Amino acid sequence: MPLHPGFCLAVVFHHQFWPTRLAGIVLAVLLSATAGGRAEEPKDDAKEELQGLHNQFVRILRNSVKVPQAMQTAVVRHVPQDCGRDRPTVDLVAAVHIGDPGYYQQLNGLFEKYEVVLFELLAPESVTVPKGGGSAKGNPVSAIQNAMTAALDLQFQLKGIDYTRKNFVHADMSPEEFAKSMDRRGESLVQMFFRAMGYGLARQNGGQSGLGDGELLMALMNKNRALALKRVMAGQFEDLEGQIGALNGKDGSTLITERNKKALAVLEKQIEQGKGRIAIFYGAGHMHDMQQRLKDEFGLAPISTRWLTAWDMRDPAPPRK
Repeated sequence: MPLHPGFCLAVVFHHQFWPTRLAGIVLAVLLSATAGGRAEEPKDDAKEELQGLHNQFVRILRNSVKVPQAMQTAVVRHVPQDCGRDRPTVDLVAAVHIGDPGYYQQLNGLFEKYEVVLFELLAPESVTVPKGGGSAKGNPVSAIQNAMTAALDLQFQLKGIDYTRKNFVHADMSPEEFAKSMDRRGESLVQMFFRAMGYGLARQNGGQSGLGDGELLMALMNKNRALALKRVMAGQFEDLEGQIGALNGKDGSTLITERNKKALAVLEKQIEQGKGRIAIFYGAGHMHDMQQRLKDEFGLAPISTRWLTAWDMRDPAPPRK
């Protein structure tokens, strides 16, 4: 039975890495995931009117004949609902974990403007991420990620983002905390896999669009394979909330719920220390739940959205004569 694309996307784009005991399943998942593109943000064109089909934190821009032209992620600013308060300002910076080098360059510039950036990484609290992500020798998950990015002309987030900045603060579980939470909840990757498979089958039986083997085969045979694969996979992001909801289940999950709780506990400490301009840099799949928690627990409401292009999927410019 093939891996459902929704499961592949959810795992790849909303994690940095998994505990070692889960690596075998992750390898299979990573083999089915694709992404890529150029760095510039698409501009409006009379012949290519961009039409956005999106959820709140990820959107796909298409041209007039519905061909995907860009995948964009949101930076959503939140401020106190109480007019008498002017602090803190919290930006939810949604991310995909593999993307254009220019996407990560833009994020690096953005992060200079914050007093603190809370970042996602399943690692010990004292983790230090060197520039370029460090060595991946002997790490099978990193090996697959590197092969994937090389084949599709993209960059892995850990290589593109400068985590050595003084304003970066780890705000995620350690691998041990993650494993213990899964055990406590009675969760497993196998369980999430079958939830995702069930969700995908329900969509297909309901006549909703899905990713077919024929589409993947045609993309693999395309002369511009990287671009073709990106366009084929882009549509899966338009149902991001449904896919994450299927993985979460009715009682939430360690994957999203418990990690978000940990991130917001760190946020609370930073606010208590007087920080006023804060970014939370997490995978896009975390953001719907995190936004609701900002409202319920911190009294913060969204006021504006800025879009960044993570994958540029336009046709390459013809060579100059």
